[in-house]
Amino acid sequence: MSVINQIAEALEGKSIVEQLTFLATAYPNQVSFSTSFGIEDQAITHFIFSNDLPIRVFTLDTGRNFQETYSTWNKTLMRYSKTIEVFYPNTEGVEKLVREKGPNSFYDSVENRKECCYIRKVEPLGRALKGQQIWITGIRAEQSPNRQDMSNLEWDAAHELIKFHPIFDWTYDQVRAFVSSNGIPYNPLHDKGFVSIGCAPCTRAIAAGEDFRAGRWWWEDASKKECGLHITTNEINEQLELEEQINN
Repeated sequence: MSVINQIAEALEGKSIVEQLTFLATAYPNQVSFSTSFGIEDQAITHFIFSNDLPIRVFTLDTGRNFQETYSTWNKTLMRYSKTIEVFYPNTEGVEKLVREKGPNSFYDSVENRKECCYIRKVEPLGRALKGQQIWITGIRAEQSPNRQDMSNLEWDAAHELIKFHPIFDWTYDQVRAFVSSNGIPYNPLHDKGFVSIGCAPCTRAIAAGEDFRAGRWWWEDASKKECGLHITTNEINEQLELEEQINN
């Protein structure tokens, strides 16, 4: 039986808190949760912090976040009095990108957008996850077509660790209800039609009836709407090629 199957069997029938506790106990000091302070991540943060679980929490500050995101970050620190580590992009990488292509190159092509995402998100994430065995995320199945074929527990070949998505099967309404009933601070942009919140230049509110991911990189085809943080095995070579291009 594979390690993932063993873990899946151990997690079966447990509550989310019990699942997180099991992972933290089985992999001491090697379990990390990445938060972008979206409403899904706030729910998971609550599970971790309110139960004093020994799970490291970190965030990636791209330098292009909404002010509402920073306010949510601060409110979270005040609410739970816990530490949230922060990772920033490599300064030289950002300076080179903006010097050569300007501050808004991501609007020009998918390749340029992925380059920006790599510099501001993917590379810092690699540093954040170094030496970890379990990566906890706020991914939900209904968030994008690319995530329909995923499961709540999977092997991440790009980072060589196991990913666990504790609220993978939750609906957006379930997340909002949980946050509301527990008085969890959340990004006020969610009340203005923003369902998925990333960098300010690449995120907008969606209209009634629009697809969940319509507010992210709305100028691109829906099938391309991933930033590179969560990639499939088939996309690893593409990302390695991008990394080589950026570093040369």
